[in-house]
Amino acid sequence: MQTRVIIVPGWRDSGPGHWQSLWEERIPGAARVVQDDWASPKREAWVVTLARLVLESPGPVVIAAHSLGCIATAHLPAEAAARIRGALLVAPADPERRAVLSDFAPVPCAALPYRSIVVASSNDPYCPIRLAGAYSRAWGSEFVRMQNAGHINIDSGHGDWPLGLALLQSLTDEPAAWPAGREFSETLATT
Repeated sequence: MQTRVIIVPGWRDSGPGHWQSLWEERIPGAARVVQDDWASPKREAWVVTLARLVLESPGPVVIAAHSLGCIATAHLPAEAAARIRGALLVAPADPERRAVLSDFAPVPCAALPYRSIVVASSNDPYCPIRLAGAYSRAWGSEFVRMQNAGHINIDSGHGDWPLGLALLQSLTDEPAAWPAGREFSETLATT
């Protein structure tokens, strides 16, 4: 059974042109978490919505999370986490830096029961690189440090983001079922 990619946006969602939105359009069978309240997130509601989507998926799941979506993923109950094959956790948020995100604190510090990759930037305004590294160590994740990449979103110039797509593909045991790297960029240019 083919692995399903679940896209988990962060606070205020990921708009048009964001790598998550582009991947959702181009990865066959990808599903996107849709929260009821993107502006004033509540941990229980966000985690329940994500867990439901994971548990309703017909087969194994790979997560592509951004910002607060990474923290929601780390809060998943064991039953949902057991269905996850891997997770790409990009630019995790620090819920203690902004009062509106404080319901997600404290961030879980137990090892995740699946392979994961944390990608963080040296100048992310929403989470210091040292904290992202601490999350990575606590979760047992591989750590990819990007230099001066901001919040790794559309505002910092990360639209299609082929490197991220390649990292996501590395979390599946299947041959590429969707375009990666240069092919992905060329696909975007022709659509």
